[in-house]
Amino acid sequence: MIAEAGILPCAEQVEAKVQSRLGGRIRDFQVVIRDDGLILKGRAPTYHAKQLAQHAVLELGWLPLLANDIEVR
Repeated sequence: MIAEAGILPCAEQVEAKVQSRLGGRIRDFQVVIRDDGLILKGRAPTYHAKQLAQHAVLELGWLPLLANDIEVR
């Protein structure tokens, strides 16, 4: 889990962790952190890559995923 001792990571930390797991498959990847959860943004070449990004964020387990707005192009 990325959050330790009650300290929540910033969006850049989450983005870096997901990108490292996906090998840069999501272009312009962004994580928007809101009080009630996360929103994913960016562009993916396949629906599979979009799902992998979603699962990578869910595995971090510190805030719920509100929306996966990654576009498949």
